[in-house]
Amino acid sequence: MLRQTVRICSKNAVKNAVLGGRCAFSSSDSQEKHYDVVIVGGGMVGTTLANAISNNASLSELSVLLLEASAKFKGFAGGSYSNRVSALNRNTIDLLNSIGAWQHIQSARFRGIRRMQVWDALSDAFITFNQDPGEDLAYIVENDLIVDAALKTMNSGPNITVKYSSGIKECSIPTSAEERASVTLNDGEVFTCNLLIGADGAKSLVRRRMNVNTFEFPYNQSGIVATLEVEDSGENSTAWQRFLPTGPVALLPLSDSLSSLVWSTTSEEAKRLVKMQPEEFVAELNRAFTRSYNESGVASVLDVLRKCLVPADKKHPPPRVAKVLDNSRAAFPLGFSHASSYVKNGAVLIGDAAHRIHPLAGQGVNLGFGDVKALTTILEDTVCSGAKLGDLSHLLKYERERLSRNVPIMLGTHGIQRLYCTDLAPIVLMRSIGLQVTHSLPFLKKIFMDRAMY
Repeated sequence: MLRQTVRICSKNAVKNAVLGGRCAFSSSDSQEKHYDVVIVGGGMVGTTLANAISNNASLSELSVLLLEASAKFKGFAGGSYSNRVSALNRNTIDLLNSIGAWQHIQSARFRGIRRMQVWDALSDAFITFNQDPGEDLAYIVENDLIVDAALKTMNSGPNITVKYSSGIKECSIPTSAEERASVTLNDGEVFTCNLLIGADGAKSLVRRRMNVNTFEFPYNQSGIVATLEVEDSGENSTAWQRFLPTGPVALLPLSDSLSSLVWSTTSEEAKRLVKMQPEEFVAELNRAFTRSYNESGVASVLDVLRKCLVPADKKHPPPRVAKVLDNSRAAFPLGFSHASSYVKNGAVLIGDAAHRIHPLAGQGVNLGFGDVKALTTILEDTVCSGAKLGDLSHLLKYERERLSRNVPIMLGTHGIQRLYCTDLAPIVLMRSIGLQVTHSLPFLKKIFMDRAMY
């Protein structure tokens, strides 16, 4: 049972939606296997969607196939921390809580962010975000643990199938309401479905076969990730982010003594940093957080401005990095992409297959989980109305809802990235004044926090 209030649809409505005028498990081709829903991509977003469908009382009769190209997931064993983590907002926590996955994560490990400090290296302008006592701004969770939680709490009935080592060779999208989508694996196995869901990442094959335009470009930056040991961090519940001329560098708390690094810099610099000896890398990282940039003109203007503003939180230095854990450094290219449409008849995109943004605001995966939450609701509406799964009129409701949420966040994140990638004095002054004024106005900070947390 889904751990939230759901509508119980009539059996006839469910039957009509599932069958769509056909037998759900029959096929004119004996070599084809038919499912109501096929999800391509078994990462965090795709696996959570399969879980959400399986735990929804109105959707539990749907046959669902989850296809993942990688080898079988080994589960979360604990031990050393992974270098791939996500900052989950409250909307995502609500979703995970509703399917029982958050309780599983709580029983393993996570870290709450109580405070966040962001500052400009070229001017020292800064802003801090603090949540009410006893509440957290966000939660840092390892990506593998999120997948593990979604799998462990999935309603493992006969209607849910997870298939690993299932690389997709080809897929086809229906051209009419009477046709079915199909997926062909590398080994020749074929599956048909009433609804094909692309959760297969930024290079989505499903998106390409939907023949929708995609606006995309590289940032010519790479994101370096690593697990770090930090000194004098206390309870280590603060997230730190400094905007350098080459890109932002951030520390995210993992435990009292460990933090996760996300360092965006030029692709050439990233290659150099990843190849450095551990001691050299740590020294370079500490310099990135403490190096002084001589922008005295901007700094003097800000000093005058601060005297005119209501006193607010003071800027604090981040903890010193003592060590980078062995084999935890890695780098990946950064880019922006957005599909012109998320839906076609019988097909829909979620997560990075639909949209990809810079990691500086930590919103990428939260947008994907927002897709999951919205699509599950739309599928429930479809089933309860007796409409056929994959009906375009219902899928367009999902698209409209998600575009209204995703596009402003994507444009805002891209705007921040562009604003902070220049060292032109007038722009540095403008952004620094904006940051410092916002820091001094609690109601304005609350608007930004609410937008990011929900």
